[in-house]
Amino acid sequence: MTQTSRRVLVLGSTGSIGTQTLDIIRQHPERFTVVGLSAGSDSEGLSRLAREFRVPTERTALGAVAAEALTREMDSDVVVNGITGSAGLGATLAALECGSTLALANKESLIVGAPLVRKLAGPGQIVPVDSEHSAIAQCLGAGKREEVSRLILTASGGPFRGRTRAELQDVIPAEALAHPTWKMGRVVTTNSATLINKGLEVIEAHVLFEMPFQQIDIVVHPQSIVHSMVEFCDGATIAQVSRPDMHLPIALGLDWPERIPGAVAAMDWTRAQEWTFEPLDEQAFPAVQLAKEVGYAGGSYPAIFNAANEEAVDAFHDGAIGFLEIVDTVRAVVDEWAQEEAEVTLESLLAAESRARTAAHQRIRA
Repeated sequence: MTQTSRRVLVLGSTGSIGTQTLDIIRQHPERFTVVGLSAGSDSEGLSRLAREFRVPTERTALGAVAAEALTREMDSDVVVNGITGSAGLGATLAALECGSTLALANKESLIVGAPLVRKLAGPGQIVPVDSEHSAIAQCLGAGKREEVSRLILTASGGPFRGRTRAELQDVIPAEALAHPTWKMGRVVTTNSATLINKGLEVIEAHVLFEMPFQQIDIVVHPQSIVHSMVEFCDGATIAQVSRPDMHLPIALGLDWPERIPGAVAAMDWTRAQEWTFEPLDEQAFPAVQLAKEVGYAGGSYPAIFNAANEEAVDAFHDGAIGFLEIVDTVRAVVDEWAQEEAEVTLESLLAAESRARTAAHQRIRA
């Protein structure tokens, strides 16, 4: 067990990841001390948490830009990045530059800024908080890296598993937000319905574990008990199994490689249960294949993919486009993109994102 209290900066403290992070810290005050907090726009929630955890006002931040500045100012052992969307990239880069361990739930940081993140990250500095990537990190300990044949990410299939593309035509926002397993924010839940989220996770796995795209597969597992698997060269497959509860990967992110006793309730192996696995229907859900194409292209293409999707998701919830048009819009923006920059910089990525958002808006309004 860790002997000294780890100083933790929680970004996105009022959101789903932040709230569950603070649950764990409340239960283990001997292991963790909150030294700073940020929130997107919930100033009342941020103030309430600051009072509870005795965080001075000057160590709180509202908005992504302020969160990045706070990350640079704080002397923290662990930065939990639970900011939603590509707005979290600045805080990710700041945490890496400061030498903090980055417990990363903001997958968009790796999608959008992979070349920049790779340059800054030290060995083991990034600990994934996504349940799938946390599972893979745990399973990789069963063998040598050169013995790995495949990474297998599991997907619940979302609320529309089993539907054909035609049956998805008239989906409404309330249906897209009715995820059968996980409770998440609007963007991530919608991304899980389109499977854009799983596409993002494929790119994330490629960046985190330096695995070629052709060795990263998806399997649909609606029970969400097997969180992901690693297949080795001798035919063995190692799976990480636990209840669908984000407290486990968050706890690992806070104190990696240590495990926190009782982070989640263990599985009940005395109860009969059934786990099923099925292939992904790529005709109904083409987002994963599109993500792989974007990942292969590299450069600014992942940033374009992500930015166009964020705009399309907002448009869907505003009633401007239909459910199928989310991925169709992203595909159109990606297909029309002409990558120009010779070297990827933060400025070039931000400019590319801005152009992609404009292109998405134009297509949505057309």
